[in-house]
Amino acid sequence: MSQRYFFVIKFIPKHADASLLCGRCISTMHGFMNNNPTGKNAVGVSFPLWTDESLGSAIAFVAEDKELLIGLSFQPYFSMMKEEGLFQISAILPVDKETKEVRFIRNQAIGKSFLGSKKRRMKRAQLRVRKLDFIAIPKVNEERVFGSFHRIALSSQSTQQDIVLHIQKQECDEITLNHFNSYGLATNQAWQGTVPDLKNTML
Repeated sequence: MSQRYFFVIKFIPKHADASLLCGRCISTMHGFMNNNPTGKNAVGVSFPLWTDESLGSAIAFVAEDKELLIGLSFQPYFSMMKEEGLFQISAILPVDKETKEVRFIRNQAIGKSFLGSKKRRMKRAQLRVRKLDFIAIPKVNEERVFGSFHRIALSSQSTQQDIVLHIQKQECDEITLNHFNSYGLATNQAWQGTVPDLKNTML
């Protein structure tokens, strides 16, 4: 297994909105990766201070490519927030091979379970039904129970729309490299990338 590296961004203000800041950090990484296609799907996001109650006041980026992480760490948004005393940014550090592995999963099924999403999908289904000349009302029976999760709001640069990421943490036994979606996360099926659990490796 090749060496991985990471850097941590810690949010300095005591009452910082972690969801908002994590969203902006992920958006910054998303834009950076779009301009660096050689690193596509190779940078994972970790939340070192994650608990069931909170995302925590830090976010970390993990990759095998040290130079790629250096470039990411010097993005203008990060530099500006650091200069204003709002972010503390670590050096690029090696991942300890004894660190436990986790997966941060974007679970889109959570968003679909909320009432607003159900209503939108019901309207679309009703329109399809009318086009087919059937008289029917689709029934929604999706009462599901999800484990602990957190929300991160961000703006999509490609669609210019606000989106919400519903994220869950899962402990893993094996390392899966270079298998992240464009937000540095795993998903329920397509992307299975893992990152080190950095809760004991803080600034």
